[in-house]
Amino acid sequence: MNGEVLQRKVIVTDPLGFHLRPLAAFAQRAKQFQSTVTVLKDNQRVNGKSPLELMLLAAQQGTELLLEVAGPDAEDALPVLAEMLSAPGIDEPENTPLPPKG
Repeated sequence: MNGEVLQRKVIVTDPLGFHLRPLAAFAQRAKQFQSTVTVLKDNQRVNGKSPLELMLLAAQQGTELLLEVAGPDAEDALPVLAEMLSAPGIDEPENTPLPPKG
């Protein structure tokens, strides 16, 4: 399975876009896989394991990204990383909706 590149399109849903905290968490998680992780936006390709490169994407809410994963654990990495990319505010407590009043 080593030569195959797995791809998944992902839409950024976080109202703040793919900003520092989630992209740092994404890069940290991507580093735990042996596979190469690449994130594409339009014609821009960046290393998914580099927070600095991920920042260059400046992906706002609604941006379509293409996630590419290739390597021995690509099948495990793809769903985990795709979920992180599309999750609204993965670690943003201030984005948690308040319970309705009354």
